[in-house]
Amino acid sequence: MFSDDSRWVIVCHREPWLGYENDLKLVLPIVVQMSVATDSLVSSSSSDDFAALLDAELDSDSSDGSPDQDCSDDEDNNAEGARIKRRKVLEMDTRVEVQGSNSNGFTEKAIEEATTDSCTHPGFLRDMCICCGKRMDDGAGVAFGYIHKDLRLGSDEVSRLRDADVRTLLRNKKLYLVLDLDHTLLNSTRLEDINSEEDYLKSQTDSFEDISKGSLFRLDKIRMMTKLRPYVRTFLQEASNMFEMYIYTMGERAYAIEMAKLLDPGNVYFNSRVISKADCTRRHQKGLDVVLGKDSAVLILDDTEAVWQRHKDNLILMERYHYFSSSCRQFGFNCKSLSELKGDENEADGALATVLGVLKKIHSNFFNPEHGDDFAARDVRQVLRKIRNEILRGCKIVFSRVFSTESQAENHHLWKMAEQLGATCAVEVDSSVTHVVSEYAGTEKSRWAVQNGNFLVHPKWLEAANYLWSKKPEQQFPVELTKSK
Repeated sequence: MFSDDSRWVIVCHREPWLGYENDLKLVLPIVVQMSVATDSLVSSSSSDDFAALLDAELDSDSSDGSPDQDCSDDEDNNAEGARIKRRKVLEMDTRVEVQGSNSNGFTEKAIEEATTDSCTHPGFLRDMCICCGKRMDDGAGVAFGYIHKDLRLGSDEVSRLRDADVRTLLRNKKLYLVLDLDHTLLNSTRLEDINSEEDYLKSQTDSFEDISKGSLFRLDKIRMMTKLRPYVRTFLQEASNMFEMYIYTMGERAYAIEMAKLLDPGNVYFNSRVISKADCTRRHQKGLDVVLGKDSAVLILDDTEAVWQRHKDNLILMERYHYFSSSCRQFGFNCKSLSELKGDENEADGALATVLGVLKKIHSNFFNPEHGDDFAARDVRQVLRKIRNEILRGCKIVFSRVFSTESQAENHHLWKMAEQLGATCAVEVDSSVTHVVSEYAGTEKSRWAVQNGNFLVHPKWLEAANYLWSKKPEQQFPVELTKSK
């Protein structure tokens, strides 16, 4: 943005962030390029806009009179307006930083004294404060590279932006939705990883001339083939009515941008809200610190819980989409992939259709008018927790040989999953137990369940309830009659 052969005048104009990126309602400061040779404004539409905007700002602040005021006072009003305008110009002059030549007589020291004493340094471009121009070499603030590659925002400015943005969003009865890419909305593979059983796909890829009608794409530029998850286009369209959406992937930015083009060819859902690996503030972890939304209004869809250690309460865990054989191998599954089977998820009752129903329920509960209209005081994490907690309410579960005796049972992910779904977990069986969860029918606790007419189910019964957001029929998850105690 800055060049070595020009100087820049940076004027902090009321709200320095409003309007820079339409989707974030922010503006970087009004930037006016100065000619080094002439010290005059370069003739351009940018400088014309700046002059008009500045004049309009001064006019609006200098007119305090009522529209019904007697016109005999016009002369006095004009004189007072001129005095106010001159004062405003002088005040704004103190917030100007000239970078480069000192031909106007300003020295860097004088400028710094005039502009930085009271500046809160809301943000930085290339380590230069966008308000006062002071250079900060300590990497202050949080990087928002997906908005602008050189942009960093201070914590106070991030908080201000979040507060302002969430008020607007809540007035429109919307929340935030952060979406993972791989195995959640789509599945990608390198071209060289396509095996002989999948080779038929190369002749079935869709055209880029009308991306919105396709689902299988070959991207030679990045040597990838991508399959969009069934129902994803309907999902995005309907979710956009309830949420402001972000893409957040641990992939590289170039890959993320290409995937965003496939998912959102009209650029109506995500705009610049595409966050990639380089934007993460912690290694191997995703975080909402780079999302301009308040945590209490954010939901996350992702297939990997481990990358959201700081935001598990916001997370809706997705069943992984394994279309390509390389995806199955990546996660250690010794089975045929969907592409090898020449099949796919069912749109009507697939993962995205299911989770869309959950999102609609959460959205409806959050904005329920019976709870009043103070939406800012509500927390979507509490709504999510309550809905999840209803799925297995009334169930009391005992696990049999699902995890080792050396480990703490309550720390196992299935135990935690059951409790999150509303079930009560116990170590020993008694008359109040409703379900025994085991992989083997021959254990003592498994036999007890059969003898007493209780449910004996495979651990996949729990996983199905977790991913499908409903208690599934126990008969669909039988336990093998092998390996007795």
